[in-house]
Amino acid sequence: MNKDQVNGKLQDIGGKIQEEAGKLVGSTEQQAKGLENQLEGKTQEKIGDLKEAIKDATN
Repeated sequence: MNKDQVNGKLQDIGGKIQEEAGKLVGSTEQQAKGLENQLEGKTQEKIGDLKEAIKDATN
């Protein structure tokens, strides 16, 4: 695992928590921010996956 994969996973999890917290307090703004963080986290995680695949292919 590389840092992009780890950081992406952490941001995804944080976004899920933020989304759920927004639901609990009735804040659509927090829900939207949580979803945005999840998307950013998943994107970063996929970038990390791609880097790993390239690294593995070149070794």
